[in-house]
Amino acid sequence: MTDERGRRKIRTGTVISDARDKTITVEVVSSKRHPKYGKTMPTRKRFHAHDETNQARLGDTVRIVETRPLSKSKRWRVAEVVERAR
Repeated sequence: MTDERGRRKIRTGTVISDARDKTITVEVVSSKRHPKYGKTMPTRKRFHAHDETNQARLGDTVRIVETRPLSKSKRWRVAEVVERAR
């Protein structure tokens, strides 16, 4: 039996801001069905992620992992840069 406590959420998104030191803003786009009409709509959610080495740049696709609270708004950290922006 696997324990629920050890699992961390993983999200993949695009870097929309890298202006701060060791912090990036990642926008994750997913689809959600409307509760009444059933139409599929895109939903956007923004996460602040810790980037220790400042490797992620604007437009990069990154994978972020849930972690302990690092500041008031940062609860995620960069696991890897999946694709570089052109």
